[in-house]
Amino acid sequence: MSHPEEYDVVVLGSGRARFFAWSLASQGKRVAVVERRNLAGSCPTIACAPSKNVIHGAKVANYFRRGAEFGIAAGDWKVEMPAVRDRKRKMVDGIVARNVNAYRESGAELVKGQGRFVGPRTIEVTADDGTRTLRGEVVVICTGSRARIDPIPGLAESRPMTHIEALELDRVPKHLLVLGGGYVGLEMAQALRRFGSRVTVIERNDALAHREDRDVSEALRELFDDEGIEVLTATPVARVEGRSGESVRLHATHGMIEGSDLLVATGRTPNTDGIGLETAGIERDDRGFIKVDGRLRTTAASVWAVGDCAGSPHFTHIADDDVRVIRDNLAGIDRVTTGRLVPFCLFTDPELARIGLSESEARSRGIAYRLAKIPVAAFIRPWTLSESRGFYKTLVAADSDRILGFTAFAPEAGEVMTIVQLAMTAGLPYTALRDAILVHPTMAEGLATLFRALPARP
Repeated sequence: MSHPEEYDVVVLGSGRARFFAWSLASQGKRVAVVERRNLAGSCPTIACAPSKNVIHGAKVANYFRRGAEFGIAAGDWKVEMPAVRDRKRKMVDGIVARNVNAYRESGAELVKGQGRFVGPRTIEVTADDGTRTLRGEVVVICTGSRARIDPIPGLAESRPMTHIEALELDRVPKHLLVLGGGYVGLEMAQALRRFGSRVTVIERNDALAHREDRDVSEALRELFDDEGIEVLTATPVARVEGRSGESVRLHATHGMIEGSDLLVATGRTPNTDGIGLETAGIERDDRGFIKVDGRLRTTAASVWAVGDCAGSPHFTHIADDDVRVIRDNLAGIDRVTTGRLVPFCLFTDPELARIGLSESEARSRGIAYRLAKIPVAAFIRPWTLSESRGFYKTLVAADSDRILGFTAFAPEAGEVMTIVQLAMTAGLPYTALRDAILVHPTMAEGLATLFRALPARP
């Protein structure tokens, strides 16, 4: 092993921890970020931002399809998938350029290549132009996760798409089979349907988004039914034949399902194999995630892990908070990951967003609550948009005015949820939103309507 180059901090993987690296480098620390492929991490290059870019394009296509509703005479139009893809690529190129500039301005060093531990806090980086060895006083692992390909006979051999390949399509699949009814599967199924594909969603559990309340799952199912997306639930797949992009056949409990293309969206697996963790005394759990404590410290001294690879909820905003946890602990401020509110938003149209407890979670924990639920048609803004599908729902403690949870299946649900999240974070009673003067007509205005519908405390 060559003599290591010494750094204050070495970050393995250019995910959200790159922001931490830039901050430290701008303060005069010697910092290196090791990245093998995506210089801005996966979120803005192959995952979150690209998918939302394509999803928005699909929404525009849907508006064209609904033009008569808005008084626009139907004309000749068609989806050009190469242009959809190129719009996404242009956005990604811009984001990458901004990130490259941030490395330059901050003074953080970007080291391109495959990194692996070769000793405590020591990482060997292999690239086409040679090998370097870096050692940090502190090391942060931020290697993320990748789409999981389940060990179903014939699945890997069928060369299925993951979200990465689906976002690079330059054609509209004739009949897309989507294996998995979770976040990625639902978003991509609706988008490709709106671009013109015939779409079938196959979910092994008995409902779409099966961890959510039953009314949420049913609302998603109704949405997909109305958009002509076939949904098969409680349908495990035993065997796969054929080749995605040509012809593929899924042998499932209800018979054979045939299509032209296959997208796998059944979960994620951490990028923790093949990077020498055991050499550095860094342990993994039985699912491959790096073992961390509440402060995100690994089993090796001065080595931390953040985001997906550390088993945190698989959201970019949680990885951001993980980085803040590490930052504060390194600065002597005691901060942990336990007890934090975890928001999420599913970017179907309409969106599904939740913060705090669902009804099923509250019941499973024996937490008494009061419930209010209203259709979005109960207030005005959705009518102005011709988007009256969906609902707001909230749980408030039975014995106090504390908000326990909020769910929105509605236009702009993610934005509206954030208002409730801020109220929960600040410890405000639900009456603060009930009695607030909210702009009319907005989606946020519906919060006052919702909280006015809450039953009185017993």
